[in-house]
Amino acid sequence: MQGVIKSYDPSTGDGVVLTDTDLSEFDLAANALDGSVFRMVRQGQRVIFDLDPDGCATALRLGSEVDMRTPTQH
Repeated sequence: MQGVIKSYDPSTGDGVVLTDTDLSEFDLAANALDGSVFRMVRQGQRVIFDLDPDGCATALRLGSEVDMRTPTQH
């Protein structure tokens, strides 16, 4: 999935990602930044992420320009 960081607190690691497609909000998993290029994220930063079994955003990563294009409407 792709989206934008809506909020992030670097002291607690709490944050929310807003998806591009339907503006759904997902809390960041406690391990969302583990193994990624990010040490922290900022509000408005574009990311690609997966959902863990609890429905939280995890495995945050950067995407290529192709990955980050605006979704098309069908």
